[in-house]
Amino acid sequence: MSEVYSILREPLIGGNKTYNDVTNDVCSPLERKPTIAWWFAFTISFTMLIAGVISVTYLLTTGIGTWGLNNTIGWAFDITNFVFWIGIGHAGTLISAILFLFRQKWRTSVNRSAEAMTIFAVICAGIFPIIHMGRPWLAFFVIPYPNERGPLWVNFRSPLVWDMFAISTYFTISFVFWYVGLIPDLATIRDRAQSHFKRKIFGFLSFGWNGSNRTWSHYEKIYLLLAGLATPLVVSVHTIVSWDFATSVIPGWHTTIFPPYFVAGAVFSGFAMVLTLMLIVRKVLRFEEYITLHHVESMCKIIIATGGIVSMAYGTEYFIALYSGNEYEKFTFINRALGPYSWSYWIMVSCNVISPQLFWFRKIRRNVALVFLISIFINIGMWFERFVIITTSLTRDYLPASWDSYSPTSIEIATLVGSFGLFLTLFLLFARFLPMIAIGEVKGVLSYGRKNNGEHL
Repeated sequence: MSEVYSILREPLIGGNKTYNDVTNDVCSPLERKPTIAWWFAFTISFTMLIAGVISVTYLLTTGIGTWGLNNTIGWAFDITNFVFWIGIGHAGTLISAILFLFRQKWRTSVNRSAEAMTIFAVICAGIFPIIHMGRPWLAFFVIPYPNERGPLWVNFRSPLVWDMFAISTYFTISFVFWYVGLIPDLATIRDRAQSHFKRKIFGFLSFGWNGSNRTWSHYEKIYLLLAGLATPLVVSVHTIVSWDFATSVIPGWHTTIFPPYFVAGAVFSGFAMVLTLMLIVRKVLRFEEYITLHHVESMCKIIIATGGIVSMAYGTEYFIALYSGNEYEKFTFINRALGPYSWSYWIMVSCNVISPQLFWFRKIRRNVALVFLISIFINIGMWFERFVIITTSLTRDYLPASWDSYSPTSIEIATLVGSFGLFLTLFLLFARFLPMIAIGEVKGVLSYGRKNNGEHL
C-alpha cells in the first residue's frame, strides 16, 4: 500500500487507486443502465426545458411585448440571464487552460466536467441576445458577410458586435479544447465496448487514437497550444460583455472598473456553479476518492480570492460615485441601496459579500453540505448582481418624468427556467454518455503525494 511521504503533499486521488481502478471507476457509470436518480433528475430538467421551449415559442409568435419591458427599461430579465450564463461559462476554461498552464495538478479531477459546463452555459447565454432581437431569424445580420444590401454592414464600433465575435470565438475554442481532451478517453471507451455499433461510433469519435508515444506527443502539443489560445479569451469575453454597459452614458454603467469587476465576478460565479455540480456528481456517482476535500478546498480558496475582488469592486463603485461629485452617479448608487429595488441589492450583498467569508474557516471548507449551500447562495447572488446593475440603473435615468418600474412576466420567468432546464439536460446527457473525469490526466497524478514504490508506475 502506498504511503503519504510528505505532510505538505496530500494525495490528490484517494483510495490507493491503480490505473485499472481509475478506468473502471470512470467508465462503469457509462456501461450500466441509468439509475433512478438519473431518470428523476433528467425528467425534471427536461420538463423545465419544455417549459422554456413553450415560452420562447409563444414569445416568437406573439412578440417582445409579452415581456415586462417598457420605454425606460429596455434591458432587464433577458440581458441579466445572458450575462449570468456567460459568467457561469468562465470557470470551465479557467480550470482547464489557466490552471493547466500554471501546472495545478488538482484540476485533473474536475476539469472535464467544468469544460462541459462552459459549453452548455455559453449555449444558454447565446439564446437570450438572439430572442431579444425580436426577429431571431434575422440574427445573421450581425455577421459581416457579402450581401446585396449595398453599404449596409454591421457597426464595428458597437460592443454588441464585439460580443458576437468574442463569444463565438470563445465557444469554438472551448469546444475544441474540450473535445481534444476527450479523445484519449473516447478511445478507452472504444476499446472496452462490447457491441460492434458502439465500437464503431467511439472509434470514429476518437479519430483512430492508438496511444503510441508519437500520438501522445502530438496530443500534448495541441493541448498546450489550445490552452494558450483559450487563456486570453477567458479575460476578453467578459471584458467585452462589460463594455456593453461601460461604453454607455447611463449612470451606474459608465465606469472603467467594469472589465476587471466583470471578469472576477464571472470566475467567482463560475466556480460556485462548478462546486454545485461537482458536489452532486461526487455524491451520486460515488467519486469521493477522485473529487476529494482537497479539491473542494482549493475551489473554495479561489472563491474567497475572487469574491474579495468583487466585494472591493462594490465598495469602489460607491466611493467613486460619492467622491466624483456627479449627482446622477451619486443618486444611482443611493437608489440601489435604499430605492424600490433595494431588496435585490441586499440579497446580492448578503450572498456575494457575506456568505463567502465563511470559507475563511477550514472546517467549513471541508464540510461538503455547507460548501454546497454557500455555492447555491453565490449563484443566486451573482444572478441578482446582474439584475441590480442592469434593471435598477435603468429604472431611474436622467429625466424623472421617464422613471418607471419593472417586473418580469410569467413568460420571462419560464424562459429563465427553460435555460436552466437546457443546461441541466445537456449536463445529464453528458454524464450519461461521456466520462466525467479525465481518465488519462487523473492517471498522471495518481502517484502525487505517495511513495513511488512501483505500484502506480
